[in-house]
Amino acid sequence: MHWINWVVVAIYLVYVVWDGLRRSRDTHRIEGYFLANQTLPWWAVGLSVMATQLSAITMIGTTGQGATDGIRFIQFYFGLPIAMVILGVTLVPFLHRSKVFTAYEYLERRFNAPTRSLTSFLFLLSRGMACGTIIAAPAVVFSAIFGWPLLWCVAAIGIPTVLYTMFGGIQAVAWADVKQMVLIVVALAAVAVVLFVKMPVNPDEALRIAGATGRLQAFDLSFNLTETYTLWSGILGGTFLMLSYFGTDQSQVQRYLAARSVDEARSSLLMSAYWKIPLQGLVLLIGVLVFVFYLFTAPPLLYNPAHETKVRAQYGEEYADLESRFAEAFVQREEAARAVAMDRAAQVDLERHEAAVASIRQRALDLAHDATGESSRDVNYIIPSFALRELPLGIAGLFIAAIMAAAMSSIAAELNSLSTATVVDFYRRWIRREGSDRHFLAVSKIATGFWGLFACGVATYAATLGSLIEVVNRFGSFFYGSILGAFLLAMIPSARGWGAFAGLLAGMAAVATVAFGFPEVSFLWHNVIGAVVVVVVGMLVRR
Repeated sequence: MHWINWVVVAIYLVYVVWDGLRRSRDTHRIEGYFLANQTLPWWAVGLSVMATQLSAITMIGTTGQGATDGIRFIQFYFGLPIAMVILGVTLVPFLHRSKVFTAYEYLERRFNAPTRSLTSFLFLLSRGMACGTIIAAPAVVFSAIFGWPLLWCVAAIGIPTVLYTMFGGIQAVAWADVKQMVLIVVALAAVAVVLFVKMPVNPDEALRIAGATGRLQAFDLSFNLTETYTLWSGILGGTFLMLSYFGTDQSQVQRYLAARSVDEARSSLLMSAYWKIPLQGLVLLIGVLVFVFYLFTAPPLLYNPAHETKVRAQYGEEYADLESRFAEAFVQREEAARAVAMDRAAQVDLERHEAAVASIRQRALDLAHDATGESSRDVNYIIPSFALRELPLGIAGLFIAAIMAAAMSSIAAELNSLSTATVVDFYRRWIRREGSDRHFLAVSKIATGFWGLFACGVATYAATLGSLIEVVNRFGSFFYGSILGAFLLAMIPSARGWGAFAGLLAGMAAVATVAFGFPEVSFLWHNVIGAVVVVVVGMLVRR
């Protein structure tokens, strides 16, 4: 990458760390460190919530998924507005007025200490693994593209984030998120402009071509439990997932607990309800446009340069033959795409040539798997490869900085919430109930460092599991439904403490049974299964 692009990235990193440390002056008490003394305006909380969701996984994995699978992933978010409205009239006002540090404190008041601890423990597991996946997204891509050791890439992203999270607390995290959100949107808009300028067809023709390959099909009305992205899985499974994520996940709850008032907390969530789906649509559309761009500009056979090097070394002759066939298939596909731009009747030819290109690419991916012993998840390398090959000087650096910004905003949120839950729900509850703010702040910073190390360990494993946007949601869906079920029980007056505890255990057992016994069932339905089982068992156990 050109030195000008590195200067852009360096300026961004230095500024974020400096600004985060600057804001640490108001965090000498735990109320300031964990809740920013409830002084954050609604728009800052809203942008922070959106930045936390829009991680590097979104920038890398979702755009890559748009390029390979189209925009149907957008159905995943159809339950979000419904969830935000429900939370705005239920959990948000209740938790904000309860003056708690974590959502799980309330469960002890409503039920008992074991239920609180078990729920918080499940949160720690789910968020710790999710944080590792978020680190993995940019780290593995940077490692493959730049040839750096994976640990260097993890350190380049993790160390600055841990620093400003440790010393600045929620206030530094939230205000860093605001700036990072602006950077991300600017970078995405710049990439979209570059794509439209560089493509040899106009925007209307580009979208016509994308539609001809099925990449603009946003709705799947089939009711199929084995299909992940359908209208029904998005509305039903997605609503349960979003209710749990925004209503019971400390990384999100901590945001609106830091808002100035209940009304501002509600407004911050409604901001996501209004803007998350359009923003996600933009991310997916950029992926689709990259696909169309590569119909007219020859793409690499393998987007992962590290895997390509190993395949060339081990299967040089066969790979050279694949490249020759790929070049011929590309020319035929390009001609078909130009025909579609002028006439929809040419759609069948484009589909046929696209299938031929996909078949050749799949053989290359199989060789990469044989040569490396790991799955060649090319979907995670499409957008970074495009950025470094095609974006102008400065814009490429801006986009790489945006990927790092997306990663850092999400990592910081996770680390801050993991630290809060560790200290409040375990250390202060079971080990040392009394102590000075200085003592608890020191423990919080140690906990932040511990979870940073834990996430780095998970990152090396998560990188091999497939499309990272799906991996992080698979991790979450395994736990979220059961956690949501505990909070649903809390709103039922006749529910009892040990019933909630038994329900949590039963919910996790049910999800594990489905996840490992019936892997063909989409992970989105795990959220529904977990929540329903927890509520049913919790109501049956009357203690």
